[in-house]
Amino acid sequence: MSTEKKEKKTLIESFEGLVDPRNHDDILHKLIDIIAITILAMMCGANGWNEIELFGKSKESWLRTFLELPNGIPSHDTFNRVFSRLDPKEFHQCFMEWVSLLYEKVSREIVALDGKTVRRSKGTSKNQKPIHVVSAWANTNKLVLGQLNVNEKSNEITAIPELLKMLDINGCIITIDAMGTQTEIAKTIIESGTDYVLALKENQNTLHDDVELYFNEEVLKKGKKELVKEDIYHITLEKDHGRIEKREYYMVKDVSWLEQLNRWPNLSAIGMAVFERQEQDKTSVETRLYSMSKIKNVVEFSTAVRGHWGIENELHWCLDMGFREDESRARKDHAAENLNIIRHMTMNMFKKETSLKAGIAGKRLKCGWDENYLKKVLSTGFQI
Repeated sequence: MSTEKKEKKTLIESFEGLVDPRNHDDILHKLIDIIAITILAMMCGANGWNEIELFGKSKESWLRTFLELPNGIPSHDTFNRVFSRLDPKEFHQCFMEWVSLLYEKVSREIVALDGKTVRRSKGTSKNQKPIHVVSAWANTNKLVLGQLNVNEKSNEITAIPELLKMLDINGCIITIDAMGTQTEIAKTIIESGTDYVLALKENQNTLHDDVELYFNEEVLKKGKKELVKEDIYHITLEKDHGRIEKREYYMVKDVSWLEQLNRWPNLSAIGMAVFERQEQDKTSVETRLYSMSKIKNVVEFSTAVRGHWGIENELHWCLDMGFREDESRARKDHAAENLNIIRHMTMNMFKKETSLKAGIAGKRLKCGWDENYLKKVLSTGFQI
């Protein structure tokens, strides 16, 4: 991990360059005050505009110690109106500049890309579809590095390269599920100075079928001891609360026989992961196939596969359980997308604060109850 010391900005400095979308003749509340109150309210358990206003009024005396608040606390309608009009590209740029100060360079960091739909951001009056956000999650750093809103899940194919070009990910390993297993995406990954582990499913029929046949006919018929000796096989076993999970990983570097080899930039190996779960009297088995670039060995392959699950378990699940994201009704214009950025920002700070052994929901409650703890979490992201 890099020892380079990065100087944090204050909360106000982080957003001072943001363009205010309002008519300057009738502005009552400063833009930075609105953003700061929203971030702090989100940290303390607020999920909607009414709750954000209530937080502001409850904490007004404390907020005035570092915010100007020339006309008191904005109304919930003002919060909604400002976030609906705020340019999400500019706001996201502020987010990425901020998160770059938290990110620590890690050798072979696993960066997982995946999409999530904010279900209740769907509007009914204008046939507005719910927002679908593709996020980049750094598994060791426990940080959202960036996100990009797309109209539909199928558009992840075009959004992923765009998001990759925004990120400083040289030397990392990019993992993506089967939706993103596309030759152009693989090319963008290689051009960014990273390697990839890409899941294979039926959307890549020939490649998927060839890899599956090879493992069945050439690899699985060998004994496990022989495969270990050839550095093809790795197994992990976990027992927890009556559940047993066995994970077997196979990786083959000789891919010269693949007919599609020349279509895939730096394709250097193929992999298979078999997951067996035993719980009470039930046993389930799932097999997944992968293509990858210059992955060192089967252990690094297994680390990448496990690391990809972090975006589901530590980001998407936490957004739903800790922030009730799927219940959010922010939907006017850019409001849902901008509020998603706020959630990612507060999520990053909670992940950085590790002294309290509690989930995201518990940490949010603690922030609301304990001003000292709120300041402690805030200090993980901003200079205070």
